[in-house]
Amino acid sequence: QVQLVESGGGLVQAGDSLRLSCEASGLTLDSTAMGWFRQAPGKGREFVVVISWSDSTMWYAESAKGRFTISGDKTKNTMYLQMNSLKPEDTAVYYCAARKTRGRFYLEENQYNYWGQGTQVTVSS
Repeated sequence: QVQLVESGGGLVQAGDSLRLSCEASGLTLDSTAMGWFRQAPGKGREFVVVISWSDSTMWYAESAKGRFTISGDKTKNTMYLQMNSLKPEDTAVYYCAARKTRGRFYLEENQYNYWGQGTQVTVSS
C-alpha cells in the first residue's frame, strides 16, 4: 500500500525559507515519478515541480524557477522541496504526488495515482 506523508509547512514571512518533506512508503523512488503541487484558496491545483527519479529529469513551473529546489534521499524514500524567497502568492496547501513509472515525469495532476494529505504553507507580507 502506497502512502505519502508531507510535513514541514508553516507560517512564515515574505523572504523566508521552508523545506517540505514527503515520506513515501510502498514504493521506491527509482521507479517513481513524483511531483509537488499546490492549491491556493479559491484556485485549482497546479504543479510546482515534477521529477523522474530514475533519470533525475525534472521540470519546474515558472513561478518556482530560481527559488524552489526539489531533491530526494533514496535511502529514506523521501522527497524534499526547498523553498526560498517565499512570497505571499506562494500561500497554498502543498501536496506531493507519485506514480509508479520509470523514465518520465508528468505535469498534470490526473496523471498521478497517489497523493499525500497536504501541508499548509502561509506566507505573510
